[in-house]
Amino acid sequence: MKIIAVISQKGGAGKTTLAVNLAVAAELQDVPTVLIDLDPQSSAKTWHDIRVSKEAPFVVSSQASRLEEVIGASRANGAELVIIDTAPHSESSALAAARAADLVLIPCRPAILDLKAIGTSGDLAALAKKEAVVVLNAVPHQGKLAEEAEEAVRSYGLTVAPVKLTQRAAYVHSLTGGQAAQEFEPDGKAAQEIAELYKWAYTRVHASTLETVRKSA
Repeated sequence: MKIIAVISQKGGAGKTTLAVNLAVAAELQDVPTVLIDLDPQSSAKTWHDIRVSKEAPFVVSSQASRLEEVIGASRANGAELVIIDTAPHSESSALAAARAADLVLIPCRPAILDLKAIGTSGDLAALAKKEAVVVLNAVPHQGKLAEEAEEAVRSYGLTVAPVKLTQRAAYVHSLTGGQAAQEFEPDGKAAQEIAELYKWAYTRVHASTLETVRKSA
C-alpha cells in the first residue's frame, strides 16, 4: 500500500481539490483508495457526503493522533492507496501526514503569497525525510505566471510536477456536485489533466518507495 500526503500551510491552495481528484482517478484505474481527511473543516468528508455513489473512494475524517490507526485499518481492509488531506496552518497535522507518506505533494497557486508559503511545507517534508513535489494549481490559461512560479519553486530547492492544473470551471462545479473532474466531464481538459497527474504520481510514489528501500539497504 502506498501513501500520498497533500500538505500546504497556505489556505486555499487547492489541497482538497487535488486530494479528491487523485482519489477518484485511482479508483477509475481499479486501485482501492482511502482518503483520510485531517482538516477540522472536513471539506473532503463533506464532498463525500453529497456524492451519489458513496462507495468509492472511501473517505474518513480523522485526527492526526489517530492517523496510524486509520492507515492500519485501511491496509487491513484492502486499500492499495491512501491519500491524506491536511489542514492549513497546522504544522503538527502536516508533519504527521508527511511522516506517514511515501510521497508529499504540495499544491500551490502561482501567486506571491502562495509561493512564499511553500517554504514551510517543504521544510516539514524535509523534517519527515520524505520527497516533496509541488503541484502548480489554478494556473491561468495564458501568460508567463506558470514559468515564473516554477522558477520561484525551484529557488526553494523543491521539484515541480510536470503536470499542472489549469484554472478551470470543471474543478469547481464537480466538487459542488460531489464529483471529480473525470466524473463531471469525462472528455474535458480538466479530466485529462487529472488523468495525467495521477499517472505521474502513481509512477513517482512507487519510485520513491524503491529509492527509500535502496537507501536503507
